[in-house]
Amino acid sequence: MANFALEVTRLGFSLLQAVSPELAGRAAFLLFCRTPSPRPKGEKAKAAHAAGAARLAGAEHFTLRLAGGAKAYAYRLNGGARGKRKRYLVTHGWGSSAEYMAELVSMLAATGAEVVALDFPGHGRAGRRFLHMGLAVEAIAAAEARFGVFDAVIGHSFGGAALMVSAAGLLPGMAPVVCERLVLIGAPSEMAWLFTDFGRMIGLRPAAQAALENAVHHVTGRRLEDFDAGEAASAIGRPVLVIHAEDDKEVPPTHARRYQAAGKDVRLFWANGFGHRRILGAAPVLAAIAAFLDGDRGEEGVPDESIKKDAEIIPFFELPVKHAAL
Repeated sequence: MANFALEVTRLGFSLLQAVSPELAGRAAFLLFCRTPSPRPKGEKAKAAHAAGAARLAGAEHFTLRLAGGAKAYAYRLNGGARGKRKRYLVTHGWGSSAEYMAELVSMLAATGAEVVALDFPGHGRAGRRFLHMGLAVEAIAAAEARFGVFDAVIGHSFGGAALMVSAAGLLPGMAPVVCERLVLIGAPSEMAWLFTDFGRMIGLRPAAQAALENAVHHVTGRRLEDFDAGEAASAIGRPVLVIHAEDDKEVPPTHARRYQAAGKDVRLFWANGFGHRRILGAAPVLAAIAAFLDGDRGEEGVPDESIKKDAEIIPFFELPVKHAAL
């Protein structure tokens, strides 16, 4: 948030929680779930968005309707009855969209696989300006229902965490997404830190902070501490490739290490020098993903080693959002 807007917001919450901490917490949750405008801001973002749109120009388009009138939007490449082929699902991070994932999507489609790229509710062409983890998992389930079982799922940031939450079946009443492999790029391993930081940013006191976190339980059926994707990685029993940069300033590298500690099914690939967003178009990262999806569990093709700092940097978008770690 801009400094002036933040000061006004802090003042508003200071007054509201003095009257009702519960009401302040609920209002804070609605603010937390409000997504940025889908319109790219700045020349770099506009250029990246335009390039991504060009890559997706030949894709089929689908609207996925969710409960409560929410919608997700899907792009599909290499669809239709063309014989046996792999099927992949790609999910974006908070404030992003399928256009910003297009380089990865294009690489996957070039293998001949059927590739589905989602716009979560509140993002891209999905409309509205609202998203929480429950809606993201519902969108993933809707994609599986519409297109069939995915051989692998690949997600960036919030989208990676949502895939892990879905694969582990953490939401009551929501069937786990079925897939053989998962790729998590710059993904958080749990959510509590985001709510703590957000509450601190807008000046919530303990009672209102508790109400904010209780709102998660109200809309998803699970408490905030239950959304531990790091622990979930040890329970799903499927190969997971975690890609992260130690210079990621939005999702600390400790999250990648938590995933790695989940057990032998999780491989960690350090993509140092590529930060939180450039990582999506980095040639070594795309090569590591391709090898992993081709059956390499990581013992040779996806080593646990840092990419050199002077590796080629692929320009990507810069998106100012209030909690971009999602």
